[in-house]
This record gives sequence, structure tokens and C-alpha cells, in this order.
Amino acid sequence: MIGYVTIGTNDFERALEFYDALLATIGIKRLWSRGSMAAWGPSRQEVALCLVKPHDGNPASVGNGVMVALKVGDRQQVDAVYAKAIALGGRDEGKPGPRGTTGFYGGYFRDLDGNKLNAYVPG
Repeated sequence: MIGYVTIGTNDFERALEFYDALLATIGIKRLWSRGSMAAWGPSRQEVALCLVKPHDGNPASVGNGVMVALKVGDRQQVDAVYAKAIALGGRDEGKPGPRGTTGFYGGYFRDLDGNKLNAYVPG
């Protein structure tokens, strides 16, 4: 149902470096980059994460309650993505660990622009 999710940035080049390094942790490469927009994903036929410097010229801002969840293969990848985000200058929003009673395991962080993300494996 969802084709892609877009998050904003105020420093496009810095954000490109952050997401290139972060998503490489789980084997995801940049699909394309044109002007002030870029996308990452397994292929153009699957869900993508897009980054954009807002077209209206206003500063990008974080949506309260908005979060992008990155589904990964196992708990080790959750730990690796979370650790990489923090090493790249991201901010902790909840260390990796189990949540609830279903076996869900996730690690929460904010990117360099304050966008909230998590890496998780479902229960």
C-alpha cells in the first residue's frame, strides 16, 4: 500500500552521507538522487525512504508523532542500525530491546534533522 515515505532535511549533503552510511548497515543503497531529493530502498519496485529539501523553500521541520519504521531481518541488524545512527551523530530515543509481549524488538533514534526513526523486527 505505501510506495514511499518522505522526510525533510535542511542540510541535504549531510543527510545524504548520514543515510548512505546508516542504510548500508542493512544492505540498502541509494536508488537515485536528483536536485534536492534522494531515495533509498531494495529496488524501485519496493517501498522507499525518500529525503527532500522542502520545495517551498521553508525550513524542514519534524512532524510531532511522525516516525519512520525500518523493518530489518533480525535483532542483530536492529542493534547495528541503532548503533550506526548514534555513531553518525543521531540521537537516542530508546535503546534496542523488546517492546510489549509479542516479541517485537526495536531501537529508536532521531537523525541529524530530528526526524524520528526506528529499526525493528516484528514479533
